[in-house]
Amino acid sequence: MSALAVVTPTYAPDAELFAHLHRSVLAHTSHDTVHHVVVPGSDRHLFARYAGPRCRIWTYAEILPRRIVRMPVAGVWIDPARPWPPLRGWVAQQAVKVAVTARLDAKVVLVADSDVVLVREATPDLFIQDGQVCMYRMDGGVHELMTDHVTWHRVARELLGLPGPVPLPLPDYVSSLACWDPAVVREMQRRITEATGRDWLSAFISHLQVSEFIVYGVFVDEVLGAAPPVNTAICHNRWDRTPLDPAGAIAFADRLPPDAVGMMISAKSETPMAARLAAIERCSQITGPDGSHP
Repeated sequence: MSALAVVTPTYAPDAELFAHLHRSVLAHTSHDTVHHVVVPGSDRHLFARYAGPRCRIWTYAEILPRRIVRMPVAGVWIDPARPWPPLRGWVAQQAVKVAVTARLDAKVVLVADSDVVLVREATPDLFIQDGQVCMYRMDGGVHELMTDHVTWHRVARELLGLPGPVPLPLPDYVSSLACWDPAVVREMQRRITEATGRDWLSAFISHLQVSEFIVYGVFVDEVLGAAPPVNTAICHNRWDRTPLDPAGAIAFADRLPPDAVGMMISAKSETPMAARLAAIERCSQITGPDGSHP
């Protein structure tokens, strides 16, 4: 068993962002940490150069059942046996995160979006306390105006066979960089199968709106009742969709919390690469040459 693995679904439009993430994984994790990368088959050639002892490239076809086929247009997958709803790209990304993590023989998995970079040393002891893997949970983070999150909570409860609805506010488990325990993910898959009477994947992708992080979080908190340690400072996030200029990016980096392992400027902000690189460089200056010191 390896101590730590990293999982990232990505695709061609994020190839340049991914390059910086992967470089940071190599720089800030131990030599036995493998980066598991899932891409559409048509994009494999763009990412093949990263394959090696510390990077495994998977395609969706290797993860999803053969019956699920990708349509040539619209970026959706179809299960001919259950053609509605179609499997949209972002739901497919969530499903493969769960599927790949469940396959791994690791103590802890970091699930990282393409627009994340690691800025400090990521060692297993940072994410495991008293034998339990830390979890991102922002108590009371979901309120009535967050309609997508409210839907994701409802769907999670349906998948896990839990009664609902529950009163707001609710915990928010969504993070661009999250810690998962592969053994817990496998238990979660079994629970979904038992609760729905269908294999976990068919049940999961039958929803147009679903969040893998909220399913995992609700499972840990309400099914297992595990009370794991909480880490809300794991990543310094900027979710705003407006672009940053270099000065703004540096100012964002200057607010890097002392315990943050990663930094994320949302790809949807369309921040120019020059500004993104300025933020990465500033984080490097803040954390020091070995990426560990504030």
